[in-house]
Amino acid sequence: MSISLRKLHPLFACQVEGVVLGEPLSPRTVAEIASALDENAVLVFRNQALTDEQQIAFTENFGELEPPGSASNITRPQDRRLGKLLGDLSNLDRDGQLLARDDRQRMFNLGNRLWHSDSSYKAIPAKCSLLSARRLPSAGGDTQFADMRSAYDALDAREREQVEDLVCEHSLIYSRAILGFDDALSDTERENFRPVRQRLVRTLSTTGRRSLFLSAHAGGIVGWPVPEARAFLRELSEMATAARFVYTHRWQSHDLVIWDNRQTMHRLRPFNDTVEVRDMRRTTIAGDASAAKQID
Repeated sequence: MSISLRKLHPLFACQVEGVVLGEPLSPRTVAEIASALDENAVLVFRNQALTDEQQIAFTENFGELEPPGSASNITRPQDRRLGKLLGDLSNLDRDGQLLARDDRQRMFNLGNRLWHSDSSYKAIPAKCSLLSARRLPSAGGDTQFADMRSAYDALDAREREQVEDLVCEHSLIYSRAILGFDDALSDTERENFRPVRQRLVRTLSTTGRRSLFLSAHAGGIVGWPVPEARAFLRELSEMATAARFVYTHRWQSHDLVIWDNRQTMHRLRPFNDTVEVRDMRRTTIAGDASAAKQID
């Protein structure tokens, strides 16, 4: 039985029906999901009450997992709440208690409210992310996605020529500086978050579509003065996240959403995070060198 797709936005994002993710999938179904993701960039699966093990098993259908670690967070291994293959996108500490308003981890996590692409600050950035909703607040906490393919398509010929060969520097230091958190980073964390270079324009090999590789983690353009680069990137990001390019996902319990980090940006919307629990668990599919090769 083939999956069925229901469009959620005129440009991208579909709801997938006809599949139970907690069960073993046939190669045909896996191929259909992968193809749908390439074409639509964001896929929504409703009513998927997954265990951590089932989420990991489903993710492994699409590639090697990228485990969270020191290059992507300030959490120490002994303070982790979840297993080593799961990213903890919650507002809970290792004991399952709400993070205090002035908790250092909470301050760092506020960066998820900025438009970004997961792991763009790694030499080989992530391919896709999968987020499972285990417990939700009564209001807020939506996730917004912006279609970077359509944003590229909207550029005129002069703008496309301008961005074509640009190389950006990405780091968690840059995104946390927007929030004023960079002064709180330790020397070890700064070493872990050393900037990497990424091309601003990417092409998805399976479809040939081009997209802008933007993120709050992008804080410089090679060869440009820093103020000019940051002003340019901010203006480009504002254009790329205009309402016509954005799908807002309003979470329901046991939703699982997959998005392609090569073709989208996303951000968390605010909720009452010091009062209500938002327990979200992420698995990430690692990228490969050919998809985002490092610049010499």
